[in-house]
Amino acid sequence: MHAIKTADFTGHSNPIFTLELSQKPGIFFTGGNDKGLVEWGLENNAFIKVMFPVPTSIYAIHCPVGYPLMFAGLRSGEVLVFNFIEQKITHRLRKHIKPIFDIKSIQSKDELLVASEDGTVTVWSLKTMELLHTIQVSHDTIRCISVNPAEDRIAFGCRDNTVMVYDAQDYTPIKALVGHTMAVFSLQYSPNGEYLVSGARDAQLKIWDNKTYTLIQSIPAHMFAVNHIVFHPTRPYFATASMDKSIKIWDAVDFKLRKIISREKGYPCHVLSINKLAWAGDDLLSVSDDKTIMRWQVSF
Repeated sequence: MHAIKTADFTGHSNPIFTLELSQKPGIFFTGGNDKGLVEWGLENNAFIKVMFPVPTSIYAIHCPVGYPLMFAGLRSGEVLVFNFIEQKITHRLRKHIKPIFDIKSIQSKDELLVASEDGTVTVWSLKTMELLHTIQVSHDTIRCISVNPAEDRIAFGCRDNTVMVYDAQDYTPIKALVGHTMAVFSLQYSPNGEYLVSGARDAQLKIWDNKTYTLIQSIPAHMFAVNHIVFHPTRPYFATASMDKSIKIWDAVDFKLRKIISREKGYPCHVLSINKLAWAGDDLLSVSDDKTIMRWQVSF
């Protein structure tokens, strides 16, 4: 496996916390600790425009499949809804008063999930933008959400070190997965739905069986917090991003480490914490506290 950096995207003036691929191929969005949500193009690796200004930091961006919408979760607790057809913010979802850390959707139910530092997850209708439910998942921050491929289970990563698994139909709790010793920062169900990968501030990756909820494997993955986990869209690999300034690519079958992208390994990589990743085909995008976005061409 080889990796080559093919582009640096610069323009953010402060740390970048999140990125999301657009529903439209070749476009992605970033947000962070500066005053706007930014659109970029992959065709010529260029800045396109600032989509809209924001009053506070953006911690989460979500573009649901099948909807001409983008959601931006703010440090203030507000969620801005941008409509691509109308080219403007059409709704402001105001329920949380503490930071929004993750936003996901359940396509089969046309519902949006918003996770907050207040320990609750709010459920909104994607069709009407009405608040449908408020779920008290934890007494502390909820950092991340993952919906399994069958859309019958949702996992929430919590600051109290647990992973809470819920039924996606009626939003009732099923199981608390206990194993991490620090806050859970990232979660991803495998594309086949057989297991769940969790990453935490304790620098560990844990692989959980999705049927029995037993721990399959615990991996000392990084030196510092695991900030993000993302599966390749078609190949049996997943990538992790860490506060230790490295990107690692893992085999999704035997969980062996296949590649390290870092300055220590001779790559022109980020110099501060890597916060989020996204696969655009075989290209991996990374964003960092160092204010830059990098594009990596990975050959398998």
